[in-house]
Amino acid sequence: PWIRRFLLEYLVGERNLAHNTQVSYRDAFVLFLPLVTKNLSKSIDQLSIEDISPDIVRQFLLGLEIKRKCSLSTRNQRLAAIHAFARFIGERSPEHIAWLNQIRSIPFKKTSKPSMTYLEKHEMDALLNAPNRETAQGLRDHILLLFLYNSGARANEAAHLTVSDLNLGNPPSVKLLGKGGKLRWCPLWLNTASKLASLINGRGPNEPVFLNRRKQPITRFGIHALVKRSAQTASRKLPALSTKRISTHTIRHTTAVHLLRSGVDINT
Repeated sequence: PWIRRFLLEYLVGERNLAHNTQVSYRDAFVLFLPLVTKNLSKSIDQLSIEDISPDIVRQFLLGLEIKRKCSLSTRNQRLAAIHAFARFIGERSPEHIAWLNQIRSIPFKKTSKPSMTYLEKHEMDALLNAPNRETAQGLRDHILLLFLYNSGARANEAAHLTVSDLNLGNPPSVKLLGKGGKLRWCPLWLNTASKLASLINGRGPNEPVFLNRRKQPITRFGIHALVKRSAQTASRKLPALSTKRISTHTIRHTTAVHLLRSGVDINT
C-alpha cells in the first residue's frame, strides 16, 4: 500500500513530478524489491516496511555498481528514490521515524562532473551527412539530426514534437515543451523548415513529427540509438569522432557553443 500511495498519490498528485521522473522512481523499485524478496525468501505481497533494512539498501546499491556496471550518478539516483520513499512514510507514520533516519543516513557518493563534449563544425557536418538520404529512414535520420542541431532540443522534446508545434511560415520556428513544463520558441533555419515540411506532408496537426520505421512515434531511446548509429558511421570517414562520446546532449551542447562563437550572448 505504501508503494502504491508513493508512486500514484505522492509523485503524481502531490508533487506533480515530470513523467520521466515518475518512471525513474518506479524503475528504482522494480530493481530493488525483487532483491528484498530474494534475500528474505518472502513473496512481494508479504513485505513490510521493516523488511527494507539499511543493509539491504546498501547491498542493492553495491550491486548496481558492480553487477549492473551503473555509474555513480545512476547509483545516487536510485538512492534518491529510496530516500524520498522513506521520507514519505516517515511524514505519514511517526512510528517509523527511527527507520526513516536509518535509511536516510545512507549517504550519496560524491561524483565528479564530467566535462561536456562538443563537436567542431566539420565534425557536426560529418554527423549530419552520415545517414543515407537515399532511403526513407536515412532521410528521416538526417532531418532529425539537423533539427536537434538547429534547435538544441533535448531527445525527449524532439520525441514528443507534434506537427502543430511547428511554424513553417516566414520566419519559421518551433515550440518546445521543456523540463518543468516550460515552453520556449526556437527559430528554425529555412533549410530545416523546408526539410521538415516535406517530412510532415499529409499529416494532421496532432500527429508526431518524427516516426520510427513502424510508423509509430519515435521514443527518446530511439533518438539516442539514432545518434549513436550515425556517430559510428561518421567516424569511419572522420576517425577523430571515435575519440568522443557523442549523444543527443552533445549535439545540444554543440548548438550552444556554435551560437556563442557566432556572437550570440550567453544568456540567449
